[in-house]
Amino acid sequence: MNKKQLALIVVVFTIVGAGIGFLATDIAVKKSEQKNPFFRVVEISPLEDDPAVWGKNFPLQYDTYLRTVDQVRTKHGGSESIPRMPSSADPRDHVAQDKLKEDPRLKMMWLGYAFSKDFREERGHAYMLEDQLFTGRQQVPQPGACLNCHASTYPMMYKLGDGDIQKGFEIMNKMPYHEAAKGVKHPVSCIDCHDSQSMQLRVTRPAFMEGIAKYKATLGVQKYEVNKMATRQEMRTFVCAQCHVEYYFKGTEKRLTFPWDKGIKGDEILKEYQENGHKDWIHVETKAPVLKAQHPEFEMFSQGVHAKSGVSCVDCHMPYQRVGAMKITDHQARSPLLNINKSCQTCHHSPESELLSKVELIQSRHLEMRNRALDALMAFITDLKNAQAKNFDPAKVKKAQNLQREAQFLIDFVEAENSAGFHAPQEAARLMVQALDKIREGQLILK
Repeated sequence: MNKKQLALIVVVFTIVGAGIGFLATDIAVKKSEQKNPFFRVVEISPLEDDPAVWGKNFPLQYDTYLRTVDQVRTKHGGSESIPRMPSSADPRDHVAQDKLKEDPRLKMMWLGYAFSKDFREERGHAYMLEDQLFTGRQQVPQPGACLNCHASTYPMMYKLGDGDIQKGFEIMNKMPYHEAAKGVKHPVSCIDCHDSQSMQLRVTRPAFMEGIAKYKATLGVQKYEVNKMATRQEMRTFVCAQCHVEYYFKGTEKRLTFPWDKGIKGDEILKEYQENGHKDWIHVETKAPVLKAQHPEFEMFSQGVHAKSGVSCVDCHMPYQRVGAMKITDHQARSPLLNINKSCQTCHHSPESELLSKVELIQSRHLEMRNRALDALMAFITDLKNAQAKNFDPAKVKKAQNLQREAQFLIDFVEAENSAGFHAPQEAARLMVQALDKIREGQLILK
């Protein structure tokens, strides 16, 4: 073997050795990352509501949380960033599209209620507090109860109740909105869903704790305590259901209440309202005592095939993702249609384009039914208004007003749910058919 061959062998072995050494080091680093899924930079206090502080220990999750400022439309949902001139009354320089202008039928359905003054497409979690602070609906006095789903309220309730969250909840509910708003600083934050010491998921909203216990009782489970009895997979839905639900403000104390005494389906909730006589306002045109449904995503999702298959909200809207060797939950809560690869293809092994077209077809058919139901409701409201102008039989008018109340709530329940029918298309259709039947019955009474 000559000197050149020997030198070549030495060089090759040196390169191979260096490569093996680099690979071994890289593997060791990756294993170290896997063992340490967060960075202990600061101690997080039990009342820390600033997500930036949590972000020092969880920078990867915090980075995705910050992206909830993004505004992206899908075919039938999402929000579009609309520039506006800031003012002293409203400092926002961008808002979402005006849904009352897009569909004037919504204004007529809610005539006389705060939602007929201002209703825009929902934006991401980053905007949930400022969009409530500066909505035109604030022209109508609002209670502190509204903050339950628009701000990080856990520290405020703790302080108001001197360490008793339940007591603080009761106090906050009945405070005037703008007085209560002085006690919060952030939109939904880490503390609202995670225990600051263990990082485990937890429910922090008393209204949900009470509501889910009532619902579980209808299923034969008594004295249900969600933070003790729920599975981890259930918690991946329940933390979202603290806010993405139907609710009402009970009594003069404006106590946030989830109407789940009889179940969580739209018509079961309506039965509870019919029994307790709750009304949100009197419709300006028909004088009917009507109801406003509010974002019942949890209730509707629970009737669909994904929930029945054990899928959680987080699985689709905040799926796992890889960052280096670390597996984290994507905290950019958004439409799965903007992240089909991670949200859908984990289970559905079809091309993205095929999955997208299937969802859009379901939503398009749903919106066709929704439009027909809204058209029928508009005709019914006109008929009822005209009957009253002609001094129609008061007893029959009262029956028709009640049918408007029922039909309008069922349509609004489907309309207010933010999946455009996808969460449970058959359940949405079932409720709209019920609404159409009530409209038909009401119009027959007025003949």
